[in-house]
Amino acid sequence: MIGVVRIRAYERGLHIRDGELVQVLKEGRHTFWNPFITERVEIVSTRNVYLTHQMLDVIVKSGKLDENDCQTLELADNERALVWINKRFSKILGPGRHVLFTNFDEVQIEVVTTDAVRFQHRELYTILRAVSSKLQLEVFTVEDEHEGLFFRNGEFAERLKPGTYAFWKEAGKTKVYHKSLRTQMADISGQEILTADKVSLRLNALVNYNIDDALKAVTRVADLEQTIYREAQLTLRAVIGTKTLEALLNDRIEVVEELKRILAETAAEFGVAITGFGIRDIILPGEMKNLLNKVIEARKAAEANIISRREEIAAMRSQANVAKMLEENPTLMRLRELEILEKIIENKNMHIVLGESGLTDSITKLI
Repeated sequence: MIGVVRIRAYERGLHIRDGELVQVLKEGRHTFWNPFITERVEIVSTRNVYLTHQMLDVIVKSGKLDENDCQTLELADNERALVWINKRFSKILGPGRHVLFTNFDEVQIEVVTTDAVRFQHRELYTILRAVSSKLQLEVFTVEDEHEGLFFRNGEFAERLKPGTYAFWKEAGKTKVYHKSLRTQMADISGQEILTADKVSLRLNALVNYNIDDALKAVTRVADLEQTIYREAQLTLRAVIGTKTLEALLNDRIEVVEELKRILAETAAEFGVAITGFGIRDIILPGEMKNLLNKVIEARKAAEANIISRREEIAAMRSQANVAKMLEENPTLMRLRELEILEKIIENKNMHIVLGESGLTDSITKLI
């Protein structure tokens, strides 16, 4: 049987006989004799850059492919190929054998290795937009005010600043931790504590902290937030348990500073700086509140009584001083008498005549 095949300029014909590639037919009309129908011609379009065929390995090993028409890639397990078609990124090719037609489109191929696990490229964001990239790359984004920690096969590899990062899949075990560098708050509520004088009270506290060393925060503790809560709770119990209720209420600022100092020393071991510590509420039992109010009331009454007595003593001392001055100075006594008389007649129309003996010899006449 005589067969005729027409090949267009953007096509190639794969002439296969008995499972082997005989030749690659280019543009034109081709006639071949097939008496036993054991050969065929498969037409493929070079407009599709990627040649996909079930006999691709046979086609490549035949050596019939024209190097001016296509490029063959043999990618090892640790190699990948970045393909650009007409200066636009197309896809990432994984390990294996690939044939790409280069006669119809401008094709650029960049072979890279996955040895470093982290993929870096000047056109990273363009590459990541391609759908096929998701099959080959795992993407992590480190937000602003955060720090990323890259671990490879369980070992710390690199600190990551805010930005987008890509890592090769199946090139090793990768893990990226994100840690916020902003100030964070831990609410330590409802802590039932017994003071040194056996008073049961409830405390609500607040702790402000930020991460100084993200690596320590990841490697030293499994759960940073829970660790901060637990350490603050234990510190409260340890310090408040040594204070009497009166000392706690009177020296609250000093107690808070002591709590902050102790907690800061512990937190520094896992890369955390304590920026603030405050006791928000001190809640006493109902009967203790009443008793404390009575104590405060009695104390204030005693203080008021002391102040009153001090004023009385000061007034008496002042009177004694005045009497002594008047006794020692008769003229001053007479002036004092005149002041008294002036006050007496201030609102009355009166004449007062003073004798030589002062008030004792005075004659008053009402007009």
